[in-house]
Amino acid sequence: MKFFKPFYIQPRFFYAGIGIVALFALSYFIPVLFNVAQLSILVLILLFILDFLIIFIGKNKIEATRILPDKFSNGDKNLIELHINNNYPITFHLEIIDEIPEQFQVRDFKLKDTIASRKSKSITYHLKPTERGEYNFGSLNVYASSILKIVAKRFTFDDGAMVPTYPSFKQLKKFELLNINQNSLEYGLKKVRRLGHSMEFEQIKDYVSGDDLRTINWKATAKKNQLMVNQFQDEKSQPVYSVIDKGRIMKMPFNGLSLLDYAINSALVISNIVLKKHDKAGMLSFSKRIENVVIAQRRSSQMQLILESLYNVKTDFFESDFGRLYGNIKRHITHRSLILMYTNFETLDGLERQLPYLKAIAKSHLLVVIFFKNTELNELIKNKAETVQQVYDKVIAEKFAFEKRLIVNELKKYGIYSILTTPENLTIDTINKYLEIKARGLL
Repeated sequence: MKFFKPFYIQPRFFYAGIGIVALFALSYFIPVLFNVAQLSILVLILLFILDFLIIFIGKNKIEATRILPDKFSNGDKNLIELHINNNYPITFHLEIIDEIPEQFQVRDFKLKDTIASRKSKSITYHLKPTERGEYNFGSLNVYASSILKIVAKRFTFDDGAMVPTYPSFKQLKKFELLNINQNSLEYGLKKVRRLGHSMEFEQIKDYVSGDDLRTINWKATAKKNQLMVNQFQDEKSQPVYSVIDKGRIMKMPFNGLSLLDYAINSALVISNIVLKKHDKAGMLSFSKRIENVVIAQRRSSQMQLILESLYNVKTDFFESDFGRLYGNIKRHITHRSLILMYTNFETLDGLERQLPYLKAIAKSHLLVVIFFKNTELNELIKNKAETVQQVYDKVIAEKFAFEKRLIVNELKKYGIYSILTTPENLTIDTINKYLEIKARGLL
């Protein structure tokens, strides 16, 4: 039985059989076709036996290996490579069915290719996970058939492999170029100095057109008998915390990913930028409880700690407790810090319930509230209304979009910075806000 287990009859055999049956049926009216049908049966049997012997004589004629990355990057395309080796003396047609993880919900995954005799070939495909966690692969099945395609033999390899899916670490390289500091010189990037009075003093230099007149050093000017200015650079070692709301409002989906996953990917990237700028990066998540706490530090292992913490952030579907968050920040974050809070408010009423806690946090820290535009509403607003129902829907959509802008103004009234962005622009907008805060010396 073991010998016949990998044995498969191909559709071509059945098509030929149907054709022979049709010949026999026609021979009732055209007797000469009866002999043709009998000869066809003989030829089909001989070809079947020949094809069977070609494929099944010998062992390990096809070898295959699935090459997986150490971990998947959530929301990004991840490369999977299949290495195939053909030890047969003839060219073979391959039908590859890789049992990919159930999270992808793909039931018809199939690759087709040909491989020359005694040659090796690499076949690649991509997988794009949309949630963090463990992804388990099944068997790699290779169905090999000769040019006759009457019989196929199944070869099974690499049964059972697990790849963990982490927050989008591929974005780190994408956005790292936005960071310009001393370490960037090796990449050929120009070092940029930002002027300001709350920044660290760097040097005294000759005045050039465009320098801030407020930075003129009059003592040095008198000694040199020409205008001299003080030059400053960004202050370093400032704490920056990514605070992620993992309540039920963050489970809203957008292009396959939840808002929580977009926030996690952005927090990972901004933490890397913060460390590259010589500041301290930390994080925590909150909902009913405060979890996944990483104290803001600047050390070589900090990014790995943040990555591992973000891997475990999952929504608990509770309403977020901003009061508990404020109490935790007050007790444990004693130095003035930049708080990047990823959350979402759909209505002004929703904001007003949490506003006292946000105002309390903003008294001791520089708070930036990051929330999301409803892109589906934008599409509804753009579309032309042709019926009464569509007019009604469009008015309601404009009302909700207007409330989002009111939320920005309400936060601004109390000295709280905000970012209203779309999920796909979240990371770049957060980085720009951080760089703006550093340039203006607000922290």
